[in-house]
Amino acid sequence: MGNKAGFGIGGFVLLSVVMFIIPIPSVLLDVLLAVNLSLAMIVLFNAMFSKEALDMSSFPTILLFTTIFRISLNISSTRLILRTGDPGNVVRTFGQFVGGGDLIVGIIVFFILVLVQFIVINQGSERVAEVSARFTLDAMPGKQMAIDADLNTGALTDEQAKEKRQKIQDEASFFGSMDGASKYVKGDAIAGLIISVINFAGGIALGVLQRGMDVNTALSTYSILTIGDGLVSQIPSLLISLATGVLVTKVSKEADLGDILVKQLFSIPRVLFLVGGAMIFFGVATPLSTVIFVPMGLAFLLSGWKMSKNLGEEEIESEVIAEEEAAEEVRKPENVNSLLQVDSIELEFGYGIIPLADVNQGGDLLDRVVMIRRQIAIELGCVVPIIRLRDNIQLNPNQYVIKIKGVPVSEGEILFDHYMAMNPGYVEEEITGIPTFEPSFNLPAIWITESQRERAETLGYTVVDPPSIIATHITEIVRRHIWELLTRQDVQNLIDNIKDKDQALISELVPKLLSVGEIQKVLQNLLRESISIRDLVTILETLADYATTTHDTDVLTEYVRQGLKRAISNKYFPPNETTSVVTLDPKIEQEIMNSVKQTEQGAYLTIDPAVAQNIMDSLKIEIDKLDKLGKVPIVMTSPIVRMYFKKLTMDYFADLIVLSYNEVESNVELQSVGMVTI
Repeated sequence: MGNKAGFGIGGFVLLSVVMFIIPIPSVLLDVLLAVNLSLAMIVLFNAMFSKEALDMSSFPTILLFTTIFRISLNISSTRLILRTGDPGNVVRTFGQFVGGGDLIVGIIVFFILVLVQFIVINQGSERVAEVSARFTLDAMPGKQMAIDADLNTGALTDEQAKEKRQKIQDEASFFGSMDGASKYVKGDAIAGLIISVINFAGGIALGVLQRGMDVNTALSTYSILTIGDGLVSQIPSLLISLATGVLVTKVSKEADLGDILVKQLFSIPRVLFLVGGAMIFFGVATPLSTVIFVPMGLAFLLSGWKMSKNLGEEEIESEVIAEEEAAEEVRKPENVNSLLQVDSIELEFGYGIIPLADVNQGGDLLDRVVMIRRQIAIELGCVVPIIRLRDNIQLNPNQYVIKIKGVPVSEGEILFDHYMAMNPGYVEEEITGIPTFEPSFNLPAIWITESQRERAETLGYTVVDPPSIIATHITEIVRRHIWELLTRQDVQNLIDNIKDKDQALISELVPKLLSVGEIQKVLQNLLRESISIRDLVTILETLADYATTTHDTDVLTEYVRQGLKRAISNKYFPPNETTSVVTLDPKIEQEIMNSVKQTEQGAYLTIDPAVAQNIMDSLKIEIDKLDKLGKVPIVMTSPIVRMYFKKLTMDYFADLIVLSYNEVESNVELQSVGMVTI
């Protein structure tokens, strides 16, 4: 079907070009003129009954093809008029019938048609297309942001968001093309007018000079043919112009043009009553025809009465239907499947925070959530699941709760129209406010008003607005829990992203050496300690190297960490600086290794609880030393001990950084400021 249609369009364009060069007989011209008229009507009615402009996205191309076809017909008819004086039945009939046999009337009708098309329809359609193109392009960024916001709130799925983005691009392309294509119709009208003048002048000259006609006969013959030729091309052109205007002014996407016009013009009974009364008044109180105006006014009054009666019945029916649907909904068994779905990340907030999330009220929380997902993707190399935003009337007005897989993990409370001011440590002069704690890091802070903001910033306070507080809190929670949000499907998507470029690596590793689930465990181990998995190729290369010797995901994680030592060193050790760290007593390392038990499921620690507590107490002392120096606590261990020591300390010091010497670049300078001993 597609090939046949393609050949048909190609033949149509080729025929138009051929008619520029080769004369065609008048009978064939009659057929082609009839085709031209029918095509114009097809285009017009399609434009009228399409639901939206994009239903005829190929309209600019249609304009081009129909314009070149009409011009080729114009040239063919001009050739026949000037050479033989017989352009066929269609042209002659249009010239005689439209003018009613009167030459002057025919000329006037022809020029009125040209003026209506050129000045009214063409100019208006061209202007509307130009403005539509401009506004569509200007609105693209806002529409894209609205789609991102709907995607993050769960109002749209990924596929729906993709379709909407594509539709926005299609609309921009369509109206941009229409802005240029409307010039075809305008040029066609001008060309038709010029060709008509040439036909008229050239025909009279040829008739008098070559065919021996007198002036009156030549004038009568060629003026009728010229008018017929002009009308037979201008009428289809007028229909196409009208279709252009209908398409670019179409605004509704819910019904066709006829339904909209009837509904919007004749849907209010009061309007019909007023019109009917006015028409009767004109028929009775003025010299206007009573026979015409009074019956018409009565018809409007009757229509308005029937419409008001129908509207009352429709309201009653709609109320009954609504009650029946509500009752049916109550009787219907609950859809349990919808209750089983658990969102990965949720932000629930009280009604006082709604303005921060409502775009119509100037809130930008949705945009900030979009930026959080982008920031985490760049920082840690994985895609954050959609963050659902929901209001919850059960919460306090200014309270919000962050949930991971349906379980609350953190919460906070803000004061609307206030700012949070935090002392970075060097501010001496205090500012008055409401004491509170920053929710992300539990730091002491105070709430201040808008009028105090400038002074607080001058004194050196860090001042943050409520949306930034919530966004920072969500970001920290996502960083902390991103490892448990990474699913097998996410891992498969990450693998698919690099499959084309590193096909040999993927085919060797998955599933021959490791399953997707085992790779997931390794990536989760890395993310749990805030190690970026963005360099996935290096991670998978390392796994391919060592998966032949072990399938223990903890051991494989250590090999991967060593393969990522450049990134780890860059993350924790600033260049050209000596970093203060804490080391581990070799006796403790030996104690830990003696407590490791190997099983088929992996290794675990069986260290004596009293010994473990002594290690934690010593570690607390050393961490406090680094805190007093303003340094980030980092503990250095031997490679074989690192993962076991990290597991041992995780319940006591969740954010403690534990690194092995094999994860540090050779050019990094370390300074031990203490040792964990027992």
